[in-house]
Amino acid sequence: MDKARQVMEETGIERETRSEGGFAKTEAALPKHIGSRWNIPLMENMSSFLGGHNPMAKDVDPKEEEVWLLDNTAYRPVHIYPQDHQPYQAQFVAAFFKKNTGKDVSKDVSKAVANIADEIGLGKNDGVNRSDAEKTIAERLQPFIQTIAPARSVDVKFPDASVHKLGHGGRSAVSDQTIVCIKDHQDGESATIPAVPAGVTPHGPMLTHFAAPEGWLVVSDIDDSIKITMTPSPIGILRSTFVSEPAPIAGMPELYAQVTQTLNPTWFYLSASPYNLYPFLRKFLHKHYTPGTIILRDASWMDLGGFLASLTQGTEAYKRSRIEKIHTWLPKRKGLCVGDSTQSDPEAYGDICRLYPGWVKAVFIRKVTDVAEMKDTDKNTDERFEKAFRDVPRDVWRTFEDPKELYEAVASLKGM
Repeated sequence: MDKARQVMEETGIERETRSEGGFAKTEAALPKHIGSRWNIPLMENMSSFLGGHNPMAKDVDPKEEEVWLLDNTAYRPVHIYPQDHQPYQAQFVAAFFKKNTGKDVSKDVSKAVANIADEIGLGKNDGVNRSDAEKTIAERLQPFIQTIAPARSVDVKFPDASVHKLGHGGRSAVSDQTIVCIKDHQDGESATIPAVPAGVTPHGPMLTHFAAPEGWLVVSDIDDSIKITMTPSPIGILRSTFVSEPAPIAGMPELYAQVTQTLNPTWFYLSASPYNLYPFLRKFLHKHYTPGTIILRDASWMDLGGFLASLTQGTEAYKRSRIEKIHTWLPKRKGLCVGDSTQSDPEAYGDICRLYPGWVKAVFIRKVTDVAEMKDTDKNTDERFEKAFRDVPRDVWRTFEDPKELYEAVASLKGM
């Protein structure tokens, strides 16, 4: 259903990008399915259709399974009477996996990606050690290969020592629920929320960020906005994801540090990348940027063939829907949106500006000019941006190439 929706929601810009970049050819060379749902016990597989109402669901087994706890943002719902403070609540997302799975197929998948990398001369003229690159590929492929564990739940401990259950995960082994009555915290504080037992989470506990109803928030794209991904190129995506050391866009860490110092916002990093890349992206963001909530796409568990489509198909509708959800959480905050010109960020942000007039105070769009596939396209033209932001006040949005162009613009937001 999710993949069918991606195809139906594909925009003309996305279709053009995929056609010019030869995405279909590259996707055809990747495995359509990694591992098999037959590795999941039959009754667990069948009952996973029942989602959170599954009577056969059970707690995660620390000896056999593991859990990813995704960072989140706690908010106070806005009450019709402003003086009535509501308790904090947050959306809690957890993903469940079988331990030590996928090793039997990782070699074949590594070869598939390595063969594609051969087309760009990996290890020949680029100074990359072929053997080391293949080890990196194998390591980064593991989240795509691990067998999911549907119909599972896990306990987590809140700051007030109360224990809450997350789950049960459905067909994709991802659970998503809202929990109310989180202990009071000051705006901008963060709290560590571990699993019980803690050893079941290989990537550590989740971090909950607390956001009061008023203030600033930033919705930032990741790929080619703050991280080099080469989104218009399927080979570029594969190289940056599975081989290269993740690198920030030059000048963006310094710009975001200024945004943090000037506006003290709560941060949302919104990407069309699948959840499989959560540990990879979280480590990158914590190294270079202010921590925040990472919102990813539930699109390609055990399916490397769907990875490229997740990043390039139906992204405008996906991002718009996620920002609409953020608006329901924090409708009184002032929004700053940051994106780039490779995909549908201008169109998605323009839609949001028209849908919630005045909520978004500024939009910054990076004009990507350093990717070969962007040449001879109209993605960086004034006409494209004027159309995307039609009926949006001209002083709300702007494009840039060098992040230094935005320092004064960020400073001017403080007085709003």
